[in-house]
Amino acid sequence: MKTVVIWGAGSGLGASMVEYFYEQNFIVIAIARNPAKNPRLLELGIKTMTCDATNKKEVQKYIDTLPLDVWVISTMGSFRSNVTVDYIGHRHLIDALENKNICRFLLVTSLGCGNSWQHLPERAKNVFGLAVREKSLAESWLQSSHLDFTILRPGGLKDGQATGKGSLSQHIETHGLIHRSEVARLAHKLLDDPDSIGNIYQCIDPSLSV
Repeated sequence: MKTVVIWGAGSGLGASMVEYFYEQNFIVIAIARNPAKNPRLLELGIKTMTCDATNKKEVQKYIDTLPLDVWVISTMGSFRSNVTVDYIGHRHLIDALENKNICRFLLVTSLGCGNSWQHLPERAKNVFGLAVREKSLAESWLQSSHLDFTILRPGGLKDGQATGKGSLSQHIETHGLIHRSEVARLAHKLLDDPDSIGNIYQCIDPSLSV
């Protein structure tokens, strides 16, 4: 059985990733600053680790316990958090993965990061701009690493079942919504595709109305 390690598993997209990969019969390891925020981890019997990603030594300690052939996904973010993790937490994680020689890594950021900043509406820049800029820095740090990385930028996230209608795109202006469970499905598809290594994708679900 394949093992997937999910950072940011305490809530939101990370929690949806846990549910999806558990249902796909993966061995799931959930890592979060506060795993207790997600009671499903205990209900499903998921192995959990408590880690503050802004603590470099703590991140390396947990990465050193992992086998080399795991898939690693990060959904970490700083929305409504007093401690910003978007850049520095991912920098610590990327460095630790390189030190351990764990290669396959999928980073989930958001529409508006990197070269898609120009397409982000002004209202979104005002509300989420700082987090998006920090996520963009994390993308840049990752792109200069030696990891077999893929970057996924979803649109507006909603709760709901995977629809199977989410679409991946590159190098075009994209706006829209997508269910968190559908992002998880697309993340699985990308991790399983060696052609996705070194690439950045956007994802939305055209069947959802804005």
